[in-house]
Amino acid sequence: AGAILAGYERAGGQVERVFLPTLHLERCRQCEDSGWGTCRSEGHCVIDDDLDLLVAKVRAADSVVFATPVYYGDLAESIRAFTDRFRRTATHMADTSGIKGKPAVGLCVAGGGGGGAPNCCLSLERVVQRIGFDLVDVIPARRQNLAAQLPRLEQVGAWLATAPHS
Repeated sequence: AGAILAGYERAGGQVERVFLPTLHLERCRQCEDSGWGTCRSEGHCVIDDDLDLLVAKVRAADSVVFATPVYYGDLAESIRAFTDRFRRTATHMADTSGIKGKPAVGLCVAGGGGGGAPNCCLSLERVVQRIGFDLVDVIPARRQNLAAQLPRLEQVGAWLATAPHS
């Protein structure tokens, strides 16, 4: 993630890094017997935590990078909690300005044997696209190839800051 952000800054963009585990983000409660709640009926969540703050930051940004370590071949728990609730609300928001069509990049970095990165990328791709982002790249990386990936990640950041996106 640092390499993407460095490339973005080098290209003249301003970045804000948000580390989800330091925020107060609860998992979805599936409020009603149907498994839904105000997320479906009104496009917002009843949980009073940092979700609304993050959504406001996303709306204000020119683009978004979703980066996650890979645990058990899938998204880390903090990004899963965020994207699951964001997907539920964004799907039913009356106003998706600043979200729908916004360019986004996904990065999944696996430790251990590194085999879970491609599966994690598929999971991230599904949820980010369902939220409404224009997912312009999804990058699997693993500790074994991370040094080789860093220049590419910086290049992706620079491109994200300067390329016209449709």
